[in-house]
Amino acid sequence: MKNLKLIVLVGFFVVSAFAQKRANHHKIVFQFTNAVDTLQQKAFINQLNNLTAHWPDAKYEVVIHSMGLPFVMSAKSKQLNAIKALRAKGVRFLVCENTMKNQKVTKDQLIPEVEYVKVGIAEIVEKQEQGWSYIKGGF
Repeated sequence: MKNLKLIVLVGFFVVSAFAQKRANHHKIVFQFTNAVDTLQQKAFINQLNNLTAHWPDAKYEVVIHSMGLPFVMSAKSKQLNAIKALRAKGVRFLVCENTMKNQKVTKDQLIPEVEYVKVGIAEIVEKQEQGWSYIKGGF
C-alpha cells in the first residue's frame, strides 16, 4: 500500500511539473494576409506587442503570404520600426516564396528582418502539427 501511495504521489508531481513547464512555453504562429490596409498593420503590431509583453519568453512566428506582402516591403510598410523592434525581441517574420513568385516580388524589395519559407500555408500546418497555437493576425 505504501508503494502504491508513493507511486501515485510521484506520478502527481511529474504530471504537475510537466503541465507547468508546458504552460510556460507558449509557441504561437500567426498568419498575416491583409497588409494593404494600414489599420490592419497597426492592429497586428499591437497584438504582437501585447503578447510579447505578456509572454516575453514565448516563441512567435508570423507567416506572411497572399496580400500580406506590403507589410514587409521596404517601400510600402508603415510599420518598419515596429517590425524591427519585434524582430529584436525574437519574433520571426516568414515570407512565402510562392507568394513572392506569383506577385513578382523579389527579396531585395523586402526588409532585411524577414526570413523565407517555400510555402506559407505548409509552414502554418507544420507548426500546428508540432503543437503551436494558430492566430489569424489583424482584425
